[in-house]
Amino acid sequence: MQQWKAKEIILCALFTALTAIGAFIKIPVGTDVFTLQFLFTLLAGLLLGGKMGAASVGIYVLLGLIGVPVLANGGGPGYILQPTFGYLIGFVLQAWFNGTMSRRAINITVKNLLGVNLGGMLIVYIFGLAYFYIISNYVIATPIAWWTLILYGGILQMPGDFLLCYLAAILGVRLYKAGIWVNLKA
Repeated sequence: MQQWKAKEIILCALFTALTAIGAFIKIPVGTDVFTLQFLFTLLAGLLLGGKMGAASVGIYVLLGLIGVPVLANGGGPGYILQPTFGYLIGFVLQAWFNGTMSRRAINITVKNLLGVNLGGMLIVYIFGLAYFYIISNYVIATPIAWWTLILYGGILQMPGDFLLCYLAAILGVRLYKAGIWVNLKA
């Protein structure tokens, strides 16, 4: 197992903190509110690689579960019963995916990183929507129809999340050229 260097540990902690801060940066769009949490989970994967990116986001989720109020709606172990907890699971997997796939890219371009980010977005949606549906309908008895969930939890969220994917791709390329990427394999 490769040992992490001080720079890598600092960057991992930095992205844990940025993800926490991003959860509280709220941008109202119509009747909905977007946060920058997703942007920082995308960048964690791109810049830190799969293992460190997932570790960074995983630490963020664990901090929230032990009661540190870093999650968008607070924290604590009861957060597992929040219908939106599946998106947090998706963020961890998305960071791993983004880090792993970006390291496999032949060229680091906005187009390539956008493709990786969109794949990561799909992971977040799959886990987020499935968890929301299961928890709402079978655990906390607040039923929601599948198509209603797809509309409000997916389709209406996509334009904003696509813009975050695009922004992360642009930032990822610039930071790659600046030498900010951690050079670990996945």
